[in-house]
Amino acid sequence: MSSNPECDPAAQVPGQETPDTAASTDAELAAAQAQLQEAREAQLRALAEVENVRKRAQRDVESAHRFAVERFAADMIEVRDTLELGLAAAGTAPEAAKFVEGSQATLRMVDKAFEKAGIAVVDPIGQSFNPEMHEAIMAQPTADHPVGSVLTVVQKGFTLNGRLLRPARVVIARGLDPAN
Repeated sequence: MSSNPECDPAAQVPGQETPDTAASTDAELAAAQAQLQEAREAQLRALAEVENVRKRAQRDVESAHRFAVERFAADMIEVRDTLELGLAAAGTAPEAAKFVEGSQATLRMVDKAFEKAGIAVVDPIGQSFNPEMHEAIMAQPTADHPVGSVLTVVQKGFTLNGRLLRPARVVIARGLDPAN
């Protein structure tokens, strides 16, 4: 038998640890704690990812609801334009009075439907030119209006819940030519 009781497993007292087993147990405990910490961090990352996916899905659904009518609205804008052109063409002729009255009523109904759907008219006459909302089709020299202001609206623009459907097509003021 071995004369060194520390090396002889039969000589060990139950419940008493040797330096090797204590170090081994401490190492196993540290490894288990590290694994636990990694698992907690992974769980937190997974929960954060699930929350991000939920929020993204909610935003997508809200966006789909807000802009679901976009294609239909674009078609209805053309109908509204045609009504306005018909009213302008009819003028004040007495024989067209009933037509004008009916067209004006229809235009009011279309405008109410647009308002309910979140469609707004962009009619920038007299405002400063905004390239995000307006499309300049011509610049006209003038001394009567500030440079860059909208002189004439050729075709009104429209927004759907704040997003541009069609820019307003406008004529803007520019300074007089120095040669004149």
